[in-house]
Amino acid sequence: MTTDTASESAGDKIRCDACPVMCYIKPGAAGACDRYANQDGVLVRVDPHILLERTVSHGGRLVPFQASGDWDGKIVQQPDLFVTAIGAGTTYPDYKPAPFIVSSEVDGVDMVTVVTEGIFSYCGVKVKIDTDRFLGPETATVRVDGEAVGHVTTSEYGSQMLSLGGVHHLTGGSKKEGRVTCDALMDLSNRKPVELVIDGGATVVVQAGAPPIVNGVKEERMRVGCGSATIGMFAKQWQGKVDEVVVVDDHITGVLSEHQAGKLLDIPATGIKMKGRRSTPGRYFQVAQPGTGWGGTDISDPLAILGPFDPKTARPGTTILMVSTTGEHAGYYVLDEALRPVEQDMPPDLKFSVERIQENCEPALCTVLFMAGAGGSLRAGVTDNPVRLTRSVKDALTRVTSGGAPVYVWPGGGITFMVDVTQMPAGAFGYVPTPAIVAPIEFTLRLSDYAALGGHMDYVQPLGSLKDVSKDIRQLPWPVRSAG
Repeated sequence: MTTDTASESAGDKIRCDACPVMCYIKPGAAGACDRYANQDGVLVRVDPHILLERTVSHGGRLVPFQASGDWDGKIVQQPDLFVTAIGAGTTYPDYKPAPFIVSSEVDGVDMVTVVTEGIFSYCGVKVKIDTDRFLGPETATVRVDGEAVGHVTTSEYGSQMLSLGGVHHLTGGSKKEGRVTCDALMDLSNRKPVELVIDGGATVVVQAGAPPIVNGVKEERMRVGCGSATIGMFAKQWQGKVDEVVVVDDHITGVLSEHQAGKLLDIPATGIKMKGRRSTPGRYFQVAQPGTGWGGTDISDPLAILGPFDPKTARPGTTILMVSTTGEHAGYYVLDEALRPVEQDMPPDLKFSVERIQENCEPALCTVLFMAGAGGSLRAGVTDNPVRLTRSVKDALTRVTSGGAPVYVWPGGGITFMVDVTQMPAGAFGYVPTPAIVAPIEFTLRLSDYAALGGHMDYVQPLGSLKDVSKDIRQLPWPVRSAG
């Protein structure tokens, strides 16, 4: 589509000012970002401008919510057609109004949506990887093609978190580091697989909405809980079927007979002795080193975490189930006359309990949240007094979206937002070789509020006029939101 981005000619080339690189583009070629091209002497936007249309599964329109009549299931009324910033263009060099400031009417209220593709140097992704396997020590450097692109952060409940990108990796290191970081961020945000190598840890392939692949092995399940929680959830199902259960976990290993759940069920002591550091009854820390084995530890033989059984309490014939937090690993043992656990075939009812653990494990997935700060230059495309936009967002007068997807705006100063990339249309992200990520951002508010915050009222255009301005418009169905 044609664009309002300014350009100047140098011979048969056109100079594009959509970003600080200021490419000279020859006829029939695209700029360094692959987003703008020289088409017969006219600077055009290569990608189509995306509009999202709300439709039901059979292709019909959603019925607008009315005060009377049947409820259609929506909490608040929203427009059937939403103008995203994907393919809209940028405000660079910043003083220009946003590419599209579109007015529409919703339930008799005049609304306006301001759309622009932000050029973000201050951006990154937060990655949640559902796995018990050890990926690397906290703060370890994460690399792509040998270049540092981020670091490992905290372990959460059944997941490992990574923080990738940020201005220091994009602009504070070598030129190659910035380029590799930019490519990795764009691919991750566009839901493509990226191989990450963690110093002192694993190689993991991350793709938003797909299972992680750790050291070449696809992760199947996210753990049902820590070892202690697993004991609490399934203790009653083990009662009368096995004397002792150990749920192996890198963080908190659970022991049935010592756990409060076992005590309340009157399960007798078995004389078991655990390695590691005892926390509260039936809960043990550091039974082994982190790894990719049983329960996220480095062990392949679960008996390695057991000490000698107490001869004053233990008795031959005691049965023991050892299982990991995902049910991926499990073994059944019986104490012999010397009080040594000997592996035996697992009884069917215990096999069923292991399968029940597996059933309660959700599928392991990778989650990618794009995170960026909308700075003063981007806000100037919305209003001539940028701080008013920030205040309007904080006062909930202005709704922020990214590619039509809802965002979380952090408290505090500025407009720092996060968005789940799987909730956005495919290919929503681009780049400029400064390097920086280009991401869509939309601001929706009442037309009267827009005027009050000093909006660019002379550039407001009705929704129906887009077809006269954007020659390449693509209407897509609104992405289906996940249940979570």
